[in-house]
Amino acid sequence: MRNLTFHLGLSMLIAHELDAVLQAEWRLLFILRRMPEDTAATAFILLHVPLVAGLLWITNHASEYLRNNSRLAMATFFIIHAGLHKRLEHHVNYSFTSTPSVFLIYGTGVLSIGYLLASFLASRRTTPGNTSSGSAAS
Repeated sequence: MRNLTFHLGLSMLIAHELDAVLQAEWRLLFILRRMPEDTAATAFILLHVPLVAGLLWITNHASEYLRNNSRLAMATFFIIHAGLHKRLEHHVNYSFTSTPSVFLIYGTGVLSIGYLLASFLASRRTTPGNTSSGSAAS
């Protein structure tokens, strides 16, 4: 169930990034907002290719250590990401106000809180010498 929660959160973030193209999110980002519109849009889209590939690679890595710790880091970032959106909601270029936009942004944060809570509870159930709770089946 914990893996499903993480994958749902990651899927919602990826869907949010599709929405971010529609909302021209590059207009909110420090470096990209200073570029010409077409250049910024292209850079925003193309930068997501290595970013998503890297996230998929590390959060599904064969090494349990890398997989688990990258998922914890990403879940933490997803919560921070929702907080950043909350902070920017009054910015003149902020347009993530539709129900689907809000659902994707804050749904990712809520799922991440659930994932972190489930991970914390699983780690508390683990006794010294027992590493079964961190397995891929969890």
